[in-house]
Amino acid sequence: MFDLPVKTKAQRRAATQFRNFLLGDGYHMVQYSVYARVCAGRDSVETHKRRIRLALPTAGSVRMLIITEKQYQAIELLVGKPTPHDKPQQFEQLVIF
Repeated sequence: MFDLPVKTKAQRRAATQFRNFLLGDGYHMVQYSVYARVCAGRDSVETHKRRIRLALPTAGSVRMLIITEKQYQAIELLVGKPTPHDKPQQFEQLVIF
């Protein structure tokens, strides 16, 4: 979740670069300024946390909330129409024997 300043051209560019980083790193937009990504375990969460820290803009507020897939699937849409990302998704796990 983030709230970035967009008053100047440089601020708008930084906000756009951050959003583009998130999209390029596999996040999808849940709402404007709220992005989500599925991670396969705690190690993956830590990897992506480090990647976000490297891409942070210099101004504004960026927050990370880690929830389980089960908690995410329990989100209720109270107003508005569902987007393709609101539909239940099946995630495959790689298992190596």
